[in-house]
Amino acid sequence: MLFLDTTLLTLIIAPNSFAILPRIIDLFGGIILLIIGILVIVLLVAVALVLLPAIIVAIIVWFLTGSFFFAGVAFLVVALVSLIFV
Repeated sequence: MLFLDTTLLTLIIAPNSFAILPRIIDLFGGIILLIIGILVIVLLVAVALVLLPAIIVAIIVWFLTGSFFFAGVAFLVVALVSLIFV
């Protein structure tokens, strides 16, 4: 009930010409957050694509040797090589 009272009071006090400003700020804030979200997703996909060969090599080394240590070393070596040459 308190929410309804404050909403009605806001409509009475604030004319419609002044009530448009928070909506515009909200719209721009939403657009900025949407752009940031899309950029984060694109960066995550790009990092995953760069690290994909390192992941594949580490899995192959792990299957062949059974050692997580050698798989980790292979992952780091291939990841560094792919980061240097990209």
